[in-house]
Amino acid sequence: MSLLDTRVPAVLLRTDRNPFHHGTLGAVRSLGRAGVEVHLVADSAGSPVHRSRYVHRMHAPPPPGASADEILAVLRRVAGQVGRPAVLIPLDDATAIAAGRLRDDLSPSYLLPAMPATLSERVADKAELAAVCASADVPHPLTLVPDSPRQAAEDARRLGLPLVAKWSRPWLLPAGSGLRSTQVVHTAQQARALHARTAEAGSPLLLQAFLPPGEDRDWFFHGYADRSGTVRAGGPGRKQLSWPRGAGLTAVGHWTPNAEVRTLAERVTGGLGYRGVFDLDFRRCGSTGRYHLLDFNPRPGAQFRLFADSAGLDVVRALHLDLTGRPLPDGQPVAGRSFVVENYAPFAALRTAPGGRELAWYARDDRVPGWAMWALWARHVSGRLRQRLGTAVPVPAPRPAPRAAAPSLTDNEKASS
Repeated sequence: MSLLDTRVPAVLLRTDRNPFHHGTLGAVRSLGRAGVEVHLVADSAGSPVHRSRYVHRMHAPPPPGASADEILAVLRRVAGQVGRPAVLIPLDDATAIAAGRLRDDLSPSYLLPAMPATLSERVADKAELAAVCASADVPHPLTLVPDSPRQAAEDARRLGLPLVAKWSRPWLLPAGSGLRSTQVVHTAQQARALHARTAEAGSPLLLQAFLPPGEDRDWFFHGYADRSGTVRAGGPGRKQLSWPRGAGLTAVGHWTPNAEVRTLAERVTGGLGYRGVFDLDFRRCGSTGRYHLLDFNPRPGAQFRLFADSAGLDVVRALHLDLTGRPLPDGQPVAGRSFVVENYAPFAALRTAPGGRELAWYARDDRVPGWAMWALWARHVSGRLRQRLGTAVPVPAPRPAPRAAAPSLTDNEKASS
């Protein structure tokens, strides 16, 4: 018997067109292995995710930068095709924010956590997060919001160089602009030049004190706040390797007990009245030892599968269980478990993992997405090399191969997943 209510399907929603978003595949597999019918509303062009045996059906997504009305129209169309209420799981900030605002309009076709409509937007906004941390007494790097290019240069000198520049609402950045949500700034002139592009970016520029990276300094916490506000599933993790190095996504992470990080996570979510899945990023200050909250993502983090406990519970399954009225089992943390993203850390994927490990792409029961990822990654890397050598030529996207019917799992396979 499945842990989850298999009568209730899940709809995964994402407008971000990154074909290497392994968190989407993790959510597909987590729910599909439990017997849940998974509908994926995302761009499938060139992405390995749609090759998973656990995708029941693909649906055309809203375009990047879609308005709330456009997202609502797509979700209503999908609801008509699914035919019964489903758990809705946004997988990027833009869709999490839209789902929060549209919760009343989406009911009863979709099940969503009950919390203030604008809370997801508030915590995802980098400028608002500084105020959230201050009210919750959670450390946060000193942050300034300059009102002009000249002020940006002056603030850069005041904070000290290097510093971190962030766009307040990174989900509004236009595709192809070359603007990055976060970057390290080394000169006052760089800060001035970035602020001059504020209108193009669509949200204010923040300048933030730089906390140097280092061994054992980058941490994250994934969790699910249930209907009572209690943080369930998930846990604290340590980032061993990032991509790009020093300031990127988690390429290798370890489940590592850390009472202080857990306390901070529970303090900030409890103070906000937050409900649902969340992903927090922390950096420990080398001089004070304090953990500073850098980002609050109101949706599953890409490496959420690191925190699959002894009962098989992760934050995505916790969401489905809670919204369908089922109890969440009390599993034990699997401290020492690791998570490796093969295309960003190929050598780590080959090493032994005494504490247990999950790979982002390869899985014995779902091999095709892993194979497809390597083919796509080779094309991506070769294209980047051509660009650097000045001989770039258009590289056509791979044609999606027809999917075979998904084989059914035996009872033993279901139990082991």
